[in-house]
Amino acid sequence: MYKHPEQRVGVFIDTANMYHSAKNLFGDNVNFGNILTEAVGGRRLLRAIAYAINSKSEEENAFFDALEKQGFEVKQKDLQIFSSGMKKADWDVGIAMDAIKMADRLDAVVIVSGDGDFIPLVTYLQESKGCLVEVAAFGETTSSRLIEHADEFLNLSDDLGKFLIGSKKRGRK
Repeated sequence: MYKHPEQRVGVFIDTANMYHSAKNLFGDNVNFGNILTEAVGGRRLLRAIAYAINSKSEEENAFFDALEKQGFEVKQKDLQIFSSGMKKADWDVGIAMDAIKMADRLDAVVIVSGDGDFIPLVTYLQESKGCLVEVAAFGETTSSRLIEHADEFLNLSDDLGKFLIGSKKRGRK
């Protein structure tokens, strides 16, 4: 896909999805700064939003501060704990609403998540708003249907040294 410097880009990161994918697959942390750089690809960044779950731990504040220093607007939502003990932490609707609200001012929307629940959003942005929709995520935990619907897919697993912090899997590019 051709990318040119005049394209206006919005990047929407599902941090929980990415964090858990990296931990479960590789036992590592995500390098969100490098993902942002790659997602923008030399184009005009209008907004970069990282959606995070706040479970009130000390490490989270440092993580949120680091995201802000890398150029992200951080939106936080408290972890919900139900009387049954079940926990819920989900930003899907918030990400979708923000992408839709900003779509008229964007040429390209980059969704950083492998969650197949974003397929209706991808289709809507393409068909109703005329946006290019790119997805960036680890291929092993990305919905194959999401990949099919996206205009472009960046498989972060193809360069673990770039997209993970302190990658133990350096042998894989």
